[in-house]
Amino acid sequence: MRIALAYSGGLDTSVIIPWLKEHYDAEVFAVTANVGQHEDFAKLKQKALASGATDVWIPDCRQQFIEQYAFPMVQAGALYERQYLLGTAIARPLIAQKLVEGAEAFGAQAVAHGATGKGNDQVRFEVGVMSLNPQLEIIAPWRLWDLKGRQDEMDYAAAHHIPVDSTPASPYSRDENLWHVSHEGGVLEDPAQPVPANVYTWTTAPDDAPDQAELIHITFASGTPVALNGKALNGAALVEALNQAGSRHGVGRVTMVENRLVGIKSRGVYETPGGTILYAAHHALTTLTWDREVAYYMQDVGNRLARLTYDGLWFSPLREVLLAATTSANQSVTGTVTVKLFKGQATAEAVVDAPRSLYSQELATFEASQFSHQDAAGFIRLWGLSSQMHGVVTKEKTRS
Repeated sequence: MRIALAYSGGLDTSVIIPWLKEHYDAEVFAVTANVGQHEDFAKLKQKALASGATDVWIPDCRQQFIEQYAFPMVQAGALYERQYLLGTAIARPLIAQKLVEGAEAFGAQAVAHGATGKGNDQVRFEVGVMSLNPQLEIIAPWRLWDLKGRQDEMDYAAAHHIPVDSTPASPYSRDENLWHVSHEGGVLEDPAQPVPANVYTWTTAPDDAPDQAELIHITFASGTPVALNGKALNGAALVEALNQAGSRHGVGRVTMVENRLVGIKSRGVYETPGGTILYAAHHALTTLTWDREVAYYMQDVGNRLARLTYDGLWFSPLREVLLAATTSANQSVTGTVTVKLFKGQATAEAVVDAPRSLYSQELATFEASQFSHQDAAGFIRLWGLSSQMHGVVTKEKTRS
């Protein structure tokens, strides 16, 4: 039997390679999608082979990840439960796609992953595989083995001479890609405890960030970020530059207790510096280029797209419909936004260019303008007619 494993090189998947070989008498092929994680891929490949993998495939997906997966989240303003910028969730469908491609290339009959039975990723991986190749068997060791937790995994790794980064003193589970880094486990599981300073791996603590603000200029073309400070950059390069700038100023930290799809709550710590900057800049531009009804409608689209992505339904007809609406709405979102980075905040200070802006200073000014104040009286009478009638009826009932 041949099994393609979604391999990260972390504790879970490092242990899974020998476990699969022991329990399925299988050849294991590791598939690692390069979505921008800070990883020594040559070392990771050697680690997978040393752990018992027959072969390793590491496709470079960074540009595809940012432009086809992360940027649509920005364009829709998609936030899960008003805080989470979906850094892990939006990478999973792409990883599932590459896992299926790897399985087909290696001639595997099954795929495996290291997601636990408590989490969301098991759903995202498995629904993705089911959508792309329903013939593949899916193996989820966390739902099958007798290892009870991370300490058991560390003991198993030590017994099989597998080097891992997790230790009892640093038990955090991390997921990193070009969009963000997340942290779970250890003391973070207690919502009553503050986040220790050593959890953060990207961003400077806001209190320690520079005392001088930094101004940056982001240019969008039809909702897609295309330039930073006047220099044209591809998506991956632009996000990397924003990550560096945002991290210097402590931008993008979120600590939240979220509702997992499986019905339990979990506490996570996220660092998304570049994404946080882009969300702020894009929103500022849409306040000028979207009319009222489009802006309100896109709030619904963003919320629905965030939940769909979080719930692992990326490969669904509804996602296609939501992205079609997002693409259409963003046709007018072109221009340049100035963002101030200072002490943990990314603030859109000004929209310096927006060719399709709907804003009219002539109409908005409190000074003399062409706006007819007298026209408002008729508008208010018609707008409030139903409220007036409700008031009349209510008052008559009160009298009777």
